[in-house]
Parts: sequence; structure tokens; C-alpha cells
Amino acid sequence: MNRKSLSNLVGLLVLLSLVLGACAPQPAATQVAQPTEAPAQPTQAPAQPTEAPAQPTTPPAAAFEPLSLSAPDCDYGGLVKSIEALDEYTVRFTMCEPDPAFLSKIAFSSFAIQPREWLEQNGGGGEGSPLLERPIGTGPYVVKEWKRGDELVFEAFADYWGDDKAKTPTLVFRWSSEAAQRLLELQSGSIDAMDNPGPDDFDTINADASLQLINRPALNIFYVGMTNTYPPFDNEMVRQAIAMAIDRQRIVDNFYPEGSEVATHFSPCAIPNGCVGEEWYEFDPVKAKEMLAEAGYPDGFETELAYRDVVRGYLPQPGVVAQDIQAQLKENLNITIRINVMESGSFLDASDSGLLQGLHLLGWGADYPDQTNFLDYHFGGGSSKQFGDKFADLVDALKKAAALAGDELRKPFYETANNLIKKHVPMIPVAHGGSATAYKATVEGAHSSPLGNENFSVMSVPGQNTFVWMQNAEPISLYCADETDGESLRGCEQVTESLYRYEIGGTAVEPNLAEVCEANEDLTVWTCTLRKGVMFHDGSMLDANDVVFSLIIQWDQASPFHKGNTGAFSYWSGLWGAFLNATE
Repeated sequence: MNRKSLSNLVGLLVLLSLVLGACAPQPAATQVAQPTEAPAQPTQAPAQPTEAPAQPTTPPAAAFEPLSLSAPDCDYGGLVKSIEALDEYTVRFTMCEPDPAFLSKIAFSSFAIQPREWLEQNGGGGEGSPLLERPIGTGPYVVKEWKRGDELVFEAFADYWGDDKAKTPTLVFRWSSEAAQRLLELQSGSIDAMDNPGPDDFDTINADASLQLINRPALNIFYVGMTNTYPPFDNEMVRQAIAMAIDRQRIVDNFYPEGSEVATHFSPCAIPNGCVGEEWYEFDPVKAKEMLAEAGYPDGFETELAYRDVVRGYLPQPGVVAQDIQAQLKENLNITIRINVMESGSFLDASDSGLLQGLHLLGWGADYPDQTNFLDYHFGGGSSKQFGDKFADLVDALKKAAALAGDELRKPFYETANNLIKKHVPMIPVAHGGSATAYKATVEGAHSSPLGNENFSVMSVPGQNTFVWMQNAEPISLYCADETDGESLRGCEQVTESLYRYEIGGTAVEPNLAEVCEANEDLTVWTCTLRKGVMFHDGSMLDANDVVFSLIIQWDQASPFHKGNTGAFSYWSGLWGAFLNATE
């Protein structure tokens, strides 16, 4: 069908298509012509009649292509069966076993979400990658500048989606390994807050009206570790003898602040089922020496004790504690110890890799209040090589406990697990350390987190545009999928966010990037609905593929993006079991 429009003339042309055979018959249409100075040229009619010329349209957005990864079966040894995007805002996790602690785990900062495109662009990390120093998150702060060895500077993210928009435009992290130096700077006003005052400083801070001290619950453990693949620590009787030869009460009385206590079990008693089962060995140097002789070392032996000189809530004075243990084992068992002070990152890497051949000092602070965070991470099927070969009976008890919902149902398995830890002695639990944070009295929103994840977006000092925090050490990197130290994690938590989060100053979990994560009846399938309109720092918008990609590159050891800093990804294997496509 052809149509002419003449200036100032509206008319209808008779359709001759049937006679001419030009086209199939169609109903006639009319349209008012637009005024022109000259007759319009003939145009091809649209396929369907319209009353007005069709307007240009925006090309449709590319269809969302959901990303997923599944294990062929559960024989690989991990807890996760599949992670899949169901649509743009829905992610489903299918587990090999029921997982009652799913929400507490998924809230942890190691499982924070970054844009898929950013992760692909930066190759998953590796030396020199901006992923390690300038993460792209959805949090209230953005990394502005990191002056290695000096300070880490954050600035407020203007388009933050949440209610906790940063109250202070600029946040600065500084660090010092000396508690006295941190306190001096707080007293002088050059910083606004500090972590871990020294044991002797609690009274000083409480007596100063210009300061405030906020105690942190002792949800931690300091222990002396051994790797059972190196002699003589491959002998269980040797490990038991050392366990009885250290006066743990002496260490707590002399080197720990108020609120600390001797550990009777690996987990603090505040953790459900943390202290069920037998208590730890009593200090008995006579029996210890007899046992060491029976194990074949009547005259003792030589070894080393490795540690990092970084203050922790679980270990406020690492140097003097190391020297005290050195002296105790020499006196009680004639064990000659060389002390080896290592750089923090190198020490953690060697520990995770099972390369520390003597004794070592380490500890743990709760990430969430559940036995899986303490026992599974350290002794379960997905734990690192820190203590050497795993103990099959202990792994089995922990696996059975973790699959049950309800503390009473889990209790007998944790009794067994705690008794097996005492029998096998992969480490010696020494203390649950009391600690605190200290602030200027003028700081609003000050708090101390039992998990060590203080949220600085809610803190401010009236009239100040900058808030300065001083912690014990510099972060190792800010790609916290592949970090375990508290200084790195705290930095990441200001920038990146997970599907759930822990309440400010507490341990309860609440929705974050997800509006909700709901489980099926037997807790094997968790379905998470994401918030809409959440913007990353690079201007991209959160969707389900960002969630899936951020997590599967941790899970799948064969992924080209499974790199990070050291490549250990210890939290993934510790909390979710084995890696997919794992290689030695």
C-alpha cells in the first residue's frame, strides 16, 4: 500500500493493491499530514497501520543471563552443592548438609560482594592488583588513599544505600604495635580512638575524664600451636606432656588485663556448647616430665617458638608471653627454645601452610557466636594445614554436630569433639583475653564490638570532618576473601558488605545486601532476595551475578580468578569445607 500527502491537503487514496497485486489486502488508515513547504516524498508504509509516525525507541536492555556453579556431587568434601542466580535479584544456595549457621557465616566480611566486572578485570587479585588495595564495595566508605607504612584514608560514599551513611566525611586508619604509643596519641588528641589498651592502661583511661573505655567481651582464644607432621610433635604423648607443663594461670595473672580468664576449652564458654566435655589438663610439671621421658625424650629437646609481634585482644603482650613460655618449658621439661619473631603476613601464611616446625603462638576472635566458627575452622574437614594432619574422629564429630539445628541436639557431638581435642592436643588453649577500645569522651556513637568489627560510619566528633582510629598493625590487604588478620578485616568492613551483617556492637545477624535469606524445612536450601537499587562505588548496580561471582571464585580452586593475596582463602575452606576442584 502506497500513500501521498500533499501540503494543506488531507485525503484518502483508493487502494488498488488487489487489482495491481502489489500486496495483501489490509484495512485503510488515515493520518493527518504535517505541514510542509513542498510535497513530501513517497515513503514505504509501516507493516501495521498507525495514527502517527512511529517514534525512535531505545534498544531493549540485554537480557539477564544468570550465573551459577554446581558441584557434580557432594563427594568432593565441601558443604556447598551449588550457588546460582535464579533471576536478577535472587540467589539460591544448595548445601550438601543442613547448615543452621548459614546466616552467621554469610554475614562475615570475607564473603562480601564486589562487582563481577571489577573482579574479572583485576584477575581475582595477585601481586600488584588494585583489588588488594582499592576494593569496590557498597559500604559507607570508599578507599581514597593508602600510604603504605603510614596511613589508610577513606572518604564517605555519597550514594550509600543504607541508613548508616557515614557521619564523618573522612576516616583515617593509623597503627602502632605499642599500646603505650597508642594511648599517648589518644591523650594528646592526635587520634580519636584506639584499639586494645595495654593491661596496665585500663585504670589510667578510666581515671581520665577526657577519655572513655569500652570493654570488649572475651570471645577469643589464645593458644600454643604445634604441627604434627614434624618430630617430635608427631608424637601425641609429647604434645600431652607440653600441655601439662605450661602454667596457664601464671600467664593470665601476669600478662592479661581485667576480664581475662584461663581457658578450660578451646572455645569460650559464652559460645553455645563451648565448654561441654572434659576440662583441659591441670598444670602438673612432674607428670609432664615423666610423660616426656616415656615418649623418648628424657633430656628434653630443642625447637623454636614462632610468633608475630602484633597485639591482639587474645594476646596483649606477645613478646613477654613468648619469653615466659620459653622459660617455663626449659625449667619444667628441659626443652630449649629459640624465639623467632616473624612478619605478620609471612607468619600467617606459614601457619596456614603448615610450615611452622616448632611451637607457635596464635589465637582467634569470634567472627560469629557458634562452635562452627571456632572448632570447624581450626579442626574440621576444611581447616588449613596449621596443625598438620587432621584427626579423622574429630572431623567426623564436628561434621555431625554442624548438620544439626539446636544446641541440645548438637551437644553430645561437641562433648566428643572437645574431649578429642584434649586427647590429640593439636594446640594448648591458654587464655580468653579481656580487651577494650578507648575513645575521646566527645566521640558520639563509640562502641566496642565483641567480634572486633567496629563500624566507624556511626561515629563522629562534633565539629570534626576527620575521624582518626589507631589499631595494632597495618592491614595486609583489603581483599578480605583472602585475609584472616583483624586489621585487614576491619578495614574491609568499612568498604565492602555481605548479604547479612552483624548488629553494631553485637553478634546478632540482620539483613544487609539481601532483604532476606530463607531456608527450606531441612536447612539445605537457602534462597536470598537482594535489595534493589544498591550502587557499588564504581556506579554499577548490585545484581545476583555479582553475588554468585564473588563467592564462586573463592569456592572453585580451578577458577582463574581464585588468586587473592596468598591464595589460601582460609575462611572459605574453614567455614564451608573443601574447595571445589581442589589441588594440593
